[in-house]
Amino acid sequence: MIRKAVETDIDEVEKIYNAVLDKENDSGKVYTNWQKGLYPTRNDAVKAFKDGTLYVGEINGQVAACINLNHIQPEEYSKLNWSIKADGKEVLVIHTLCISPEFAGRKIGERFVAFTDKLASELKCKTIRLDTYEGNIPAASLYKKMGYKYVGSEEFNFQNVIMETLICFDKAVI
Repeated sequence: MIRKAVETDIDEVEKIYNAVLDKENDSGKVYTNWQKGLYPTRNDAVKAFKDGTLYVGEINGQVAACINLNHIQPEEYSKLNWSIKADGKEVLVIHTLCISPEFAGRKIGERFVAFTDKLASELKCKTIRLDTYEGNIPAASLYKKMGYKYVGSEEFNFQNVIMETLICFDKAVI
């Protein structure tokens, strides 16, 4: 079940962030290019919660994944040639889709993307946009499988801390 987060979920969201980063560090396989202590952090979860844009997915009563869905587009998005022209509230942006390693392989990502598609329709958005690290092949494959179109790549200066190349996707809302 995917639902809007409640304040008591923040501890679990923070644990998921740290579990993903710890797994990447331990395995040497870096998909997200996120940096522990920089992004994502508890403060990011708190801000998304306060903004009403943090969602969690539960399995058997346990928070298994989270996502931040809002209308905030990084300034680098203006450099891309999006397939659907839209601005402001017409665009729903996927940020920080994060699945606990404990629940990997259960198609939770697909459920969250389908949820996002439905929410965007309910909000009367024209399009959904997102970016992910260029090395995040599993995420790129998921988005393509779910009907998202590759738009291009761009250098992002994330929070003035992490310089990285991100690949960007969009999808028309039906």
